[in-house]
Amino acid sequence: MSDFNRRDFLKAAAVAAGPAVLSARAPNEKIHIGWIGVGTRGYAGLDWLHTAAPNDVQITAICDTYQGHITRALDSMQTIWGNKPKTYVDYRDLLADKNVDAVYIMTPEHLHHEMAVAAFNAGKHVYCEKPLAHTIEQGFDIVHAWEKSGKIGQVGTQNRSSSLYKRAKEMIQQGMVGNVHYVRAFWYRNAGPNDPPSWRYEIPPEANPQNTDWERFLGPAPQRPWDPHRYFQWRLYWDYSGGISTDLLVHQTDIVNFMLDKTVPKTCMASGGIYRFPDGRDVPDCLSAVYDYADKVQINYSCYLGNEFFGYGEEVCGDEGTIRVMNRLDLYFEHETFNSRRPGAPDRAPAYIASRKAVHLNGETDFHERDGAINHFRNYIQSILGKEEPIAPPRIGQQAAITGHMATLSFKQQKKVVWNESSSQYSFI
Repeated sequence: MSDFNRRDFLKAAAVAAGPAVLSARAPNEKIHIGWIGVGTRGYAGLDWLHTAAPNDVQITAICDTYQGHITRALDSMQTIWGNKPKTYVDYRDLLADKNVDAVYIMTPEHLHHEMAVAAFNAGKHVYCEKPLAHTIEQGFDIVHAWEKSGKIGQVGTQNRSSSLYKRAKEMIQQGMVGNVHYVRAFWYRNAGPNDPPSWRYEIPPEANPQNTDWERFLGPAPQRPWDPHRYFQWRLYWDYSGGISTDLLVHQTDIVNFMLDKTVPKTCMASGGIYRFPDGRDVPDCLSAVYDYADKVQINYSCYLGNEFFGYGEEVCGDEGTIRVMNRLDLYFEHETFNSRRPGAPDRAPAYIASRKAVHLNGETDFHERDGAINHFRNYIQSILGKEEPIAPPRIGQQAAITGHMATLSFKQQKKVVWNESSSQYSFI
């Protein structure tokens, strides 16, 4: 981040911190939430928010372009929340509702830009799922709209709210692993023999052009005839998604940035392809990306959707120790023994390193959480109330998104991408 951008960020953060909102709200008045997108993740999020902040919010409006999603969400609202919110098909009508204070945008990636900009311009606080936007340029538009609005913004890179990752960051800052120049991150999944291929979500048999607003789903994407595969399985197509790069990778590169106090890497080289599921998808099911930062740190990232043996994790490889966070549930620390890990070989670490005891923490046992999602929702609401600051405001979300987009750009062009931090532009070499 340049000095100019850093000053802008600090100024915007001060404006968005929330005291004005707090002073304008009655002590017992709930924040009225508008929920845009109640598909797979959006529907689950209704329950998460009820766990995170049931006494501070009320969902007064929901919006979706498929009537089946709205019907299901209304049933959940009445069962879990005990109220029936207004319903909308067009998000602009929801934003025009003066009774809505804040929104959750839980829609396909290609719609984030127009929705988030419109929401900030309408004076709403905004939680936007990751990635922040479908392109780097759109992400900067959202950042600028947030800065001008003075409202709270939070991006859904929820690992930053996980107690495990916060502890890992503390341990690194305390020098537990020594100097860090290399991180390995990976996410492996598989589909069973009788399961649909990865991201081939079930298409409701009753879905049709009459109960699905296809034109509003397309939004700024290229015009195409009604296609339920693209509507319900949008993550598989470049028109609406960055695939692995922006759906999975961004979580892991972002949390490495968080743990190591980084922003955007200097270069990225990515490769892969459609190896496991040649089923008409656009996006790869196998992707590797190597990132180098200006201060001699490298992330080696890999994702494959055809084998799950190694699961999900980040491994911070310091010259004096290693921290692994596995499957968002377990944190392990071990000091370096300098013996190539040969069975029965002696621990050759000097005393000041050998004295660092092994650590194992479990998210559920030690922190009573499975991941950071509920904490992340709570942080957003507490920030609106003026009691906290967002842990992933739009500028941080943009840094995460840029890292993901760099992998997509490199993969598509089969060239190395170079990020120029001072000009906020990329080039290929």
